[in-house]
Parts: sequence; C-alpha cells; structure tokens
Amino acid sequence: MLVTMKNKIWIVLAACSLGACTKLDQKVYSVVPNQNFWQTPDQIAAGIAPAYAQLANIPDGNFQNLQETSSDEQVVPARGSDWLADGQHIQLWTHTWTSQTQQVRDTWTDLYAGIGKINFILGIVNSLNPKPNGLDKINAELRTLRALYYYWTMDLYGNIPLVTDFNTNPNTVTNSPRADVYNFIVKELKDNLDLLNDEVSPGTYGRVTKWTAFSLLAKLYLNAGVYTGTAHWPETIAMCDSIIQSGKYSLQTNYYDNFSQNNESSVENIFVIPFDHINIGGNNYQTQNLHYQNNINFQLSSGAWNGFCSNAEFYSHFDTASVYTVKGPNTYRTFLDARSGQYLIGQQFTPVFTYPPNTNVLVASTDPGLKIKDAQTGKDLSFYANITEISNPADTFRLAGLRNIKYFPNPGTQVSMNNDVPVFRLADILLMRAEASLRNGSATSTDLGYVNSIRARAYGGDASHNWTMADLTLPHILDERARELAWENHRRQDCIRFGTFGNARTPNKTKDADDHWQIFPIPQAQHDANPNLKQNPGYPAF
Repeated sequence: MLVTMKNKIWIVLAACSLGACTKLDQKVYSVVPNQNFWQTPDQIAAGIAPAYAQLANIPDGNFQNLQETSSDEQVVPARGSDWLADGQHIQLWTHTWTSQTQQVRDTWTDLYAGIGKINFILGIVNSLNPKPNGLDKINAELRTLRALYYYWTMDLYGNIPLVTDFNTNPNTVTNSPRADVYNFIVKELKDNLDLLNDEVSPGTYGRVTKWTAFSLLAKLYLNAGVYTGTAHWPETIAMCDSIIQSGKYSLQTNYYDNFSQNNESSVENIFVIPFDHINIGGNNYQTQNLHYQNNINFQLSSGAWNGFCSNAEFYSHFDTASVYTVKGPNTYRTFLDARSGQYLIGQQFTPVFTYPPNTNVLVASTDPGLKIKDAQTGKDLSFYANITEISNPADTFRLAGLRNIKYFPNPGTQVSMNNDVPVFRLADILLMRAEASLRNGSATSTDLGYVNSIRARAYGGDASHNWTMADLTLPHILDERARELAWENHRRQDCIRFGTFGNARTPNKTKDADDHWQIFPIPQAQHDANPNLKQNPGYPAF
C-alpha cells in the first residue's frame, strides 16, 4: 500500500481534511455503492480513512495544551498582548480553567468527532449485504481506534458519555463513571486483540495494529490506580513484555530520527500520526515554539509565533554537560546527553541550524554580525530559561523561555511540518515496564537494562552514564521520562501518577487546594446542548 507519501489511507485523509469529504452540495460524477466498495485492501483503507482523519487535530493544538500546558513541561506566557488571548493559556498553567475555557471546550469536540466518525463507519459497514470480506478485522481496527479516542477523552474528562451507536439520540446520553469507561476500553481492546494486524510494514504505517493495542493497554493499566482506584502493575508489565519480546521494535540509533522530517523509517515508533506539510497539515510545533526571527537560522519561509516554551524548573531535569569546540571566531557545543539539544537556549545566530540539534551548535562568536536580532525591539535574540512571571509587557520578555526543536523543522515550510508525531514508541514502553516493576516490588536487572539502553542511546553509546540498581527509583524514573518524552503529550499524566501535578510552580502557580484539577470540567457548551450531562466534582454545577 506504500505510495510516494506515507500510506494511501492518509492520501484520503488529506482530501477529507481539506473539506472535500464534507461538501455535500458538489456534483457527483461517479458513485460506488457501499455494498460494492468494501472489497479490496485499498477500498477498505479509503473507507476507514475518515476514522483516522481526526487524529491530525490531536498531537498539536487544543489537546496538547491540555496535556502539556497544565503540567510543568510547557508554559505559554503572555508577552505583552502576544499569546494573552482570553487568558486561557495562563488558566491552563495556573490551574484556573473553567468549563468555558477554549481548549477545554475544543478538545472535547475534537475527540468526540473522531468517535462519531467511527460509529458512523461501523454502522455503514456492518449494515452491508452481503457482508464484505474481513468484516471482523475491519471492526477490530475501528473499535481499537475508537478505544484510543475514548482513552484520551476519559483520561482528560473522567466521567464522560459512552456512545457506541451512531443512531443514538445525543440528547438522551449522560455521563458514565470514569471506571466504567476504563473497563469498556479495556474490554474493547482485549476482545479485538487477536483480530488486529500484527504486521509492521509500510502497509500498516499510521494504522492501529496489535502492538498499538498492547501499548494502549499498558498505558491503561499503568494509570489504573488513577482511573479506578485499583493498581494493575503486573498487567502493565505483561503488556509491555508483549511488545518488547515480540522483537518487532528496537531503539532507533539516533534519538532525533524518531521525530525527524522522514521518521517513517523509525524502528522504534509503534503508532504515529502521519503529517505532510503539503497534504496533511496540523503538526505546527515549529511555528508554536520558535521566535519570529528563527526563520533565519531554520530557513522557514515565514516567521513563527513565539509562543510555547519550557522554563528553568523543567529544564533542570536535563544534563547540559557539553563539549565545546572553537573554530575560527565561532564556538560550537555538543551535548553529552543528546536529548538536551532539543531546547534552544541563549543567543541565536544567522548560520543555518544543523541536524541533529545536539551536535555542533553555534553558541558564541566574536563576529557580532552573526547575531540574530529581535526585529521589533532590536535586542539580541537570546532565549533565557528563568521565567518568573506569567505575563509581562517588557520587550525582553519576548525572549523568555526555551524553545523545543525536537521535531526538527523542515526548511521552506510556512506552518505545517512533515514530521510524523509518535503516539507510542518503544522507549516509553521500556520506561513504563521499569516503573511498573518498581511499584510492584519486582524490579530486576532486566528493568535496569531497559532504562540503561535508553540512557546509553542518549549518550551516544557511552555506558559511563548508566544507572546502578540503587539509581532505579521512582523519582529518577519521572525525571528520565521528562528527558526522554518531552513534547510527546505524556507529562500531565505522568505528573498525576507521581503526585506532582498539583504542586506550586514558577511562574505564578500556587499549590492546588485539592485533586479535582486532575480532570477537566465537562464543557458548558456540551451541557447547553445536552442538559443530561452532569458536571465533574469540584467544578461549579451547571
């Protein structure tokens, strides 16, 4: 099924995302009846493509705001009027959001749009007569993908409507308890596991497989204590082992190749959301993070938005030890831990920033003409980590915060990137396995080896940074997850599981008074449309 782009299913996705699949008033010149359509692998891929289309809204934007800006990883300070908006970014960082906060409202819509599309397709394909060949496998793929959408929705909103039939009257549904939704998701995954494709190939790229289901089950079991009050550490270990012992995946030699412009070749990524800067927009990480004048050293065809960043507190988890090399007037830096290169810090220079971003980084020059300036203020474009305020109109505050370039931007693009976004990858599975073993009281040298394989990769094969069994502790695991998984939409969940989510943080976040902030409120707009919905505990009742 491989074509010149990622996968034929994503060719159809691109057309849907551009509106062609929703313009019902257009002239139709050729129609293939449903009962004649679901016959070949290509037709099946095209038929289920709308179920995947909504994923393009997930890794970047509203969903990412809820998962990362509510944690200690990502802050969006108001630089004067820039990013002030209606204060929603500040609300997410300070844990003062409401049922009317934009990202709270829009993430719900994004996730349930995916669920609704899957319910619609399931209704169509299961009503066909005669039944298409492989209907059980079509159902298994769609129901597993729906389970993923429900997992995200349940993780964020807790007590949510559980709808599996497109014909259900939306005005009749009410919230299901979070534990019930959890049990539904687990059952859906286990019931369909044996029918899922276990192949890892271009033909399954960007589609849920058996290994996606194992990854999702591992995530559910890892967080089961949060979702249901009952821990499932042995089950977490078993799901991780199913992936590890399959031999289907291995750690990518270069950490950044998991996130690069051409990361389809990664042997580590288990499930990704594909993007293409021409046909499948939505990955705007570079535009969110970089400063307007970073178009100079990253060869962007337009300026970025100077928004999202990390502060000194989060950056302190990274090992910034480096080797410095002087070449003529310039000094270059190579980080010992490659992962530390994912953040831009300090003065920016006009020479093109090279890939991977952890090596040969120009950090100083005696040639003043190489320094990039902030065009609006004329000040040197030099990023700093110590953000002490959440809002400041001072011109220097435009440079506050370290900018993440993990998804290294492709030159020449305006907004969207080619980089596919991993949802699950092997390094996360290895860290989950080690954490679950520690919490289960059964950690062994095997778990230590898994963590050290990740650390050795980060340090270019240098085993001198490996941990001993004494180093294998839960606080160290949390810090390792920060280094390894930053900007991958795991941090909020990790902070909740480790009990740090409600902590006071700089800038301007006080300690949460209680735990109700661990789930978001049911959006006001949803209650307005369906008064049967009940608000989550801790938030003002409708």
